Amino acid sequence: MNKFKKILSVASLSLLALTACGNGSDSSSGMVEESDTLVVYSPNSEGLINATIPAFEEKYDIKVELIQAGTGELFTKLESEKNAPIADVIFGGAYSQYAQSTELFEEYVPSENDQLIKEYQNKSGFYTPYTIDGSVIVVNPDLVGDLDIEGYSDLLNEELKGKIATADPANSSSAFAQLTNMLAAQGGYENESSWDYVKKLFTLIDGKISSSSSNVYKAVSDGEMAVGLTYEDPAVKLLNDGANIEIVYPEEGTVFLPASVAVIKDANNSENAKLFVDFVISEEIQNVLGTTTTNRPVRKDAETSENMKELDDIKIIEEDMDYVISNKNDIVSKYNEIFVDIESNR
Repeated sequence: MNKFKKILSVASLSLLALTACGNGSDSSSGMVEESDTLVVYSPNSEGLINATIPAFEEKYDIKVELIQAGTGELFTKLESEKNAPIADVIFGGAYSQYAQSTELFEEYVPSENDQLIKEYQNKSGFYTPYTIDGSVIVVNPDLVGDLDIEGYSDLLNEELKGKIATADPANSSSAFAQLTNMLAAQGGYENESSWDYVKKLFTLIDGKISSSSSNVYKAVSDGEMAVGLTYEDPAVKLLNDGANIEIVYPEEGTVFLPASVAVIKDANNSENAKLFVDFVISEEIQNVLGTTTTNRPVRKDAETSENMKELDDIKIIEEDMDYVISNKNDIVSKYNEIFVDIESNR
């Protein structure tokens, strides 16, 4: 097992928790000692982990203890451990989780924060974006034929009935991001014409809701569905792997949402955690992410792969993150009402 991919068992986590209080300090003098370890909680993919953590270990001679799980599970652990933290840093996860959990983090803004794209700089004082991911439409050119699909409005075509793949916005974070993207693009989260668009679109989806977000882009790539509502990261990977698909950034506008990294409050290795935050937004690592993974870097002028469209060539619309966080339940509830109504009349 590689040293950077050490997944701690429940037993070893408990042991780490018992010893954490003494780690990194001299109990007799109260002076902080130099530490050569870092405990990272992360929901990230193997590709992103492999592009960052080994390089960090090598550059700083710091051993990383990596604990991987889903974002929700990790934030639940952080909450339960807040009086005796095990993790030093949380690496990955949606902005909404971070925005609602600032009490778990130490205030820290990296020195090169101003080198990030303005809209995605650390403005909270607690968490720093390091990649962004946008909602896109993935198209199988063989199945759409002569249909010209350049945005959301082009999906309201009867010829596409039953041929549009999506996951459930009530249960999938990427599908929910698509829902709020199309609402913003069509006029606003509370605009009735925006919700009328949602109703028309899901009428054409014809009840074919995928059980997971990965099934959406796979169905399009495999020729089972003509169009899919998905996100940029896996769509670019499909292109890199030679899949017969096209990526459409909606002409009405694409929302890009950040994944973030933060230092845990009262962390045992807080200086190493800050070093890690600096490292993942450094020019070196941002270029690596942009060229060797399918994660879009957040640093200005970072290099990207040929299948990742330049940000300057994409119409971008900003999500009202505060509104979406505060009203997520209402948005999901309204979607569910529309879906139930469609299904009862189908």
